[in-house]
Amino acid sequence: MVILQIRNIKYQYHDGTLALCGTCLDINKGEFLAILGPNGSGKTTLLKHLNGLLKPMEGEVLLGQKSLPKYSSKEIFQLVGIVFQDPNDQLFAPSVWEDVAFGPMNLGLSKNEIAHRVNEALSLVDMTPHTNKAVDALSFGQKKRVCIAGVLAMKPEILVLDEPTCGLDPAGVTSIMTLLKELNIKQGITIVMATNTVDLVPVFMDRTAIMYRGNVLKVGTPQEVFSNTDEISYACLELPQIAQLMQVLRDENNLTMDNLPLTIGEARRFLVNTIRLKHSEVSM
Repeated sequence: MVILQIRNIKYQYHDGTLALCGTCLDINKGEFLAILGPNGSGKTTLLKHLNGLLKPMEGEVLLGQKSLPKYSSKEIFQLVGIVFQDPNDQLFAPSVWEDVAFGPMNLGLSKNEIAHRVNEALSLVDMTPHTNKAVDALSFGQKKRVCIAGVLAMKPEILVLDEPTCGLDPAGVTSIMTLLKELNIKQGITIVMATNTVDLVPVFMDRTAIMYRGNVLKVGTPQEVFSNTDEISYACLELPQIAQLMQVLRDENNLTMDNLPLTIGEARRFLVNTIRLKHSEVSM
């Protein structure tokens, strides 16, 4: 079931930059979708259209079959939550609890409901021990988790994130991506994430949309998208590192494979099966 529809939207910034050029995309309920593309491809601009932060000059965004302008701002923010790339652009309250509570408080909820939502959201992102800590005392990764908690406290159906792994060390990247995957699977939240880190896509995402120069070039599963190496190269992207290795083994070492393995697990299974088959042929 399609929950968000982007229909031929165009957007131009005041300096004349045409950021979106008739972009179209369907986002399915419950999926984890990657918006993949190089810097300047229009990823951030597209995300800001999904909850009305930017309004298209042409075309429209449909949320649940209804045009976005037909919703009130309050309704949109409860349905679609957005997390910016830099948490310092989003956090403003002195303490963690106050920041996460800001959204629910503006919904006019009771004190008990506000407290329940804040505690639940902080628990989901493993930040309960830091409830009363000053925001300025948090690490960069902890700040990102608090931003996500602030959005989760609004109980959105859709979570939109702009480069959530940017600026994190490898352990922080794994931690954030594991958290997002759990929110997607266990909480049923539809997640749309912009990134230019191709290695994350086959490990965590269900589908991928490739953006380049303000347009969506291709949409499909990671296997479908990365199978067209010419298109990936045209979009100024690279294959995941494991896929690059397997491509060399296929093209230069004549190792036959039906599909290009994209992850360590897929490559391991393929190589183990190939080695076993070779041993079997030798023993015969």
